[in-house]
Amino acid sequence: MLFSRLVFLGAALLPCTLPILAAGAPSVKPGIDVLEERQFDQLKGLRVGLITNATGIDSRGQSTVDVLRNAPGVKLVALFGPEHGVYGSDYAGQYVASSIDERTGLPVYSLYGPTRKPTPEMLKGIDVLVYDIQDIGCRSYTFISTMGLAMEAAGEAGIKFYVLDRPDPLNGDRVEGMMPAAGFRNFECEWSIPYVYGMTPGELAYMIEESPGWIKKKPKLTIVPMTGWYRSMSWPETGLMWVPTSPNIPTAETALNYVPTGFLGEAGGVDQGIGYTLPFAVFGHPSFNSFAIADEFNGLNLPGVLFRPTTYKPFSGPFRNRVVHGVQIFYPDLAQANLTNLAVEILYHLYHAPGIQMFQPNSAEDSGPGPFDEIAGGDALRTALEAGQTPEQIITSWQPGLAAFREARRPYLLYGERPKSEDDN
Repeated sequence: MLFSRLVFLGAALLPCTLPILAAGAPSVKPGIDVLEERQFDQLKGLRVGLITNATGIDSRGQSTVDVLRNAPGVKLVALFGPEHGVYGSDYAGQYVASSIDERTGLPVYSLYGPTRKPTPEMLKGIDVLVYDIQDIGCRSYTFISTMGLAMEAAGEAGIKFYVLDRPDPLNGDRVEGMMPAAGFRNFECEWSIPYVYGMTPGELAYMIEESPGWIKKKPKLTIVPMTGWYRSMSWPETGLMWVPTSPNIPTAETALNYVPTGFLGEAGGVDQGIGYTLPFAVFGHPSFNSFAIADEFNGLNLPGVLFRPTTYKPFSGPFRNRVVHGVQIFYPDLAQANLTNLAVEILYHLYHAPGIQMFQPNSAEDSGPGPFDEIAGGDALRTALEAGQTPEQIITSWQPGLAAFREARRPYLLYGERPKSEDDN
């Protein structure tokens, strides 16, 4: 049985039985809060290596680094940083160096540089790796790759691995997009999951551990679950503070917009707000007519989505100091919106827009899968667009894979739906 070998923290695994907290208090307690409430009993006497960044905070805003440093009987001995670093200040794709943390004096081992998996040398003197990072629920965001590779390293070193669970800000019901091509694997696509996978870090950790061939050696895995979280919850409903997960994801709403427009940065040819105050929330080009493109996209009648004309001037990036005409995306009915289907519609219409060139190599020496294929999990999406397939054809091709994944993930789901109240009847 899957769950017989895993350690849970009592009834906290059943959030649907717990009441919503009073107004003003967070509805959800993340794993670090639950660990605090249990007085760190399972970490006492252990030397801890913490994989975290600025998003690792409890519901009162205290850093997990400080919480564990001050926990009685717990010895925090090392920090491990994912992409963007322990403090989240480094830009996407920028290698992060290992260092000594000036504030705590702890060694900081970079997991986004030449080394992306903890080495045996890094793990010397560590009894347990603890993972506490807020994710955004999208496959190409590299934190989940770091988590799984660190799980593998812990298994090989014979040490424990804890995941302090956190919400999926896209919610736990949203499963969308393309599965990776068979055998395709890179740091932006380590796991055989759809682009939007509808799982918390803890749930995904279970799936990584139990799926044959995903990691070479299983650790002794413990999930410290949240309390009060339901699958359909939006981020505002959690009551938790949002700390930027990376420099261009400053808000929880940005995490939503990353799904439909994040592809544009890798496809090239258009702007998607990076280098402006609305990263991923806008897209456009200097040659567009903002009112015409808003009319074009609103005319598609896409469920739950509204496009408003906008004009802006990026202060950095390929369109720096140029006036860009485009649209801003709004979600008047987010529950009806399919974010990855929206990405295909945007890609299709911009790919066919006059004067726009996508998927151009950076140099004559470029070979192998480009950055677009890497985040898309293979070349199927790009080649479908190049072949003139319609959004409907592309989206239809994804459905068998999505149906299979929904069944495959079912044993690993730790949280239920919000119980219906009498008012819902």
